[in-house]
Amino acid sequence: MITKGKDVEQRAVEEVAALMCAAARTAPKAKGVDNLVTLVVTGADKDRLAREMRRVAEEHSIGFFARDADCVDKSQAVVLLGQRPLPAYVPQCGYCGFADCTENIKNTGVCAISMGDLGIAACSAAAVAALHHIDNRIMFSVGRAALNLKLFEDDNVREAYGIPLSVSGKSPFFDRK
Repeated sequence: MITKGKDVEQRAVEEVAALMCAAARTAPKAKGVDNLVTLVVTGADKDRLAREMRRVAEEHSIGFFARDADCVDKSQAVVLLGQRPLPAYVPQCGYCGFADCTENIKNTGVCAISMGDLGIAACSAAAVAALHHIDNRIMFSVGRAALNLKLFEDDNVREAYGIPLSVSGKSPFFDRK
């Protein structure tokens, strides 16, 4: 049996995406509270994600959303990491801009510690991709589009990052205009 390069590379990307989700799950979390949701998007759903990014770019005149959509088009898969931003209940923290967690909840704020956990998870996932020589880049724009499309199917997920993955001769995420 002969397996062609593109098929092998797609399988590699999908295997690394699974490892990235595992790395994100096991990344350190404040007070050990796990509010993370992970997804891997390919095919038609990946195309839908790129279309939503272009819609946002056009509607809000945010050029980098269209540029990042081009990157998603050139990727074989996208890892999505979403966070349910539940307050960490750290006394006198105030990092969210509110006096305490009760005020944060009352004002539908976002827990800064929870957002930090999402960033750590994203970095852990990106490190796995890099260790396997899969081109990647953490993108806020991808996460925003995923939230708009309700890809997480969880209304409590309110923050997200996307990490498109590519195997090609040049990285579409850094070798770009």
